[in-house]
Amino acid sequence: MKKKVIQDISQVYKVTWIGLFLNLLLMATKLIVGYFSNSKALIADGIHSLSDGITDIAILLGGKYWSAPADEEHPHGHGRLEILVTVFIGIALGIVGVLLVYRAIYQIISKEIPDISSLPVILVALISLVSKELLYRYSVKVGTKIHSSAVVANAWHHRSDSLSSIPVVITGVAVLIDPTYKILDPIATILIGVFIIYSALALAIPSLGYLIDKGISKEEVKEIERLAFSMDGVKDVHAIRSRHIGGGISVDLHILVEPNLSVREGHAIAGRVKEKILAEKENIVDVLIHVEPYEANGKNDTSKSPEE
Repeated sequence: MKKKVIQDISQVYKVTWIGLFLNLLLMATKLIVGYFSNSKALIADGIHSLSDGITDIAILLGGKYWSAPADEEHPHGHGRLEILVTVFIGIALGIVGVLLVYRAIYQIISKEIPDISSLPVILVALISLVSKELLYRYSVKVGTKIHSSAVVANAWHHRSDSLSSIPVVITGVAVLIDPTYKILDPIATILIGVFIIYSALALAIPSLGYLIDKGISKEEVKEIERLAFSMDGVKDVHAIRSRHIGGGISVDLHILVEPNLSVREGHAIAGRVKEKILAEKENIVDVLIHVEPYEANGKNDTSKSPEE
């Protein structure tokens, strides 16, 4: 059976190029309007868009390598590079958030808060909010469809940029009503920074787990066990192990069959189990099955994997 192909790299490039173009356009607009309007919150939002553009570039450069086929030096393929890119996105996002919070706190303490021209700020922030939310929905749809953790991570980066525009809009409206509310500008910047830090942790922590071979959930392990048991000839299943490879999962398990079967018959049962799991679980890209004899007297090796 041919190995399942779960990722269309052309789709990765398409959604990322669209994101890069929009991020660069928004970045330039936010920085220019923020500078002339004296809005540090909008400038912070522009820096956030810049960080989005950097992660877009990381995906465009990294996609070429993580989509490369397996070779002698990398028998499991190069999918871990995609997880590394996801971690990089999380770290970059976190650094941006910390710097924004630091700058805003300094601005409040020093009371260096300039007057703000709020109407241009409101318009730019609203455009960013709507466009980045649409880009988020498109990106997460594509990333989920092709099982790309990097594209899904980048989608959440777009969502964070969209949501970070909300405090900017609120600040602009408040200052438009009363200019003395300009203190809301650094406060909005802090809110943006905190949200960015939260998004960074949500991206990086799971990916770091995948890099140290964190397996699938207990529920998913039991589902694989159920699929194996559903095939004729399987007497028992144990030692189910898994690892993440890019956007997919590799699984190995032991099945027990009647001891008097021939090697050919045992191999055929294992093949049917593998086909069943690959057919039912879209995110599983490879299955390795070890066949053992089933002992009716109960002396089977029923050692469990750490995941069970």
